[in-house]
Amino acid sequence: MQIEQPTVQGRLIKRYKRFLADVDMDGGETLTAHCPNTGSMKGCLEAGAKVVLRDSQNPARKLQYTLQTIEVDGTWVNVDTGLPEALAFEAIQAGLIPSLTGYEKARREVKYGKNSRIDVLLEDEEKGRCYVEVKNTTLVDGKLAMFPDAVTERGRKHLYELASMVEEGHRAVMLYIISRDDVNSFSPAEDIDPAYTESLREVTSKGVEVLAYSTRVEPDSFNLHKALKVKL
Repeated sequence: MQIEQPTVQGRLIKRYKRFLADVDMDGGETLTAHCPNTGSMKGCLEAGAKVVLRDSQNPARKLQYTLQTIEVDGTWVNVDTGLPEALAFEAIQAGLIPSLTGYEKARREVKYGKNSRIDVLLEDEEKGRCYVEVKNTTLVDGKLAMFPDAVTERGRKHLYELASMVEEGHRAVMLYIISRDDVNSFSPAEDIDPAYTESLREVTSKGVEVLAYSTRVEPDSFNLHKALKVKL
């Protein structure tokens, strides 16, 4: 995935009020950018870290720039939670996720369950339906990627809705996109959200599949890297 809008780089001053980030640009200018990440972003908010901002090129927008990427210990990390879903859809269509190939149709943001939308719905006359929920995560402990980085009741709701699709005879997949490439395995963050971890284990016992992929992040691109070992 190429980032089509222009990007600029600066240094993080602080992220605050969840959706705002102040960035020190060359020449002493301070820009306030939109932060498209409602999570805690634990481990990704060191003051002075190099960041990439995406320019919307829309002067009418209240915040023209979006915080897209942060450098953490020499590794670029994507913090825009909107990009992983698009990347997953692109990768599935390109056949880069072997277990999700062979479906005739692929659609995004399809209504299902109780007032929810599935990120990707795969459909095939022979294979049936496959519901794919995509979650972005930036949290790591050494080489271990983890989700979530904060308590998420919404995330638990999505797990049970996937399980309900399995009960109806469909296939359901929880796909974790790790927005960095310095990891080799994935696990739920039990210390942060034990209820989510318990729910994930419960739904996998009922047939929900779990996949995790790391990504190669650059200032102007975001690409699938490799499949990770999942430890539940």
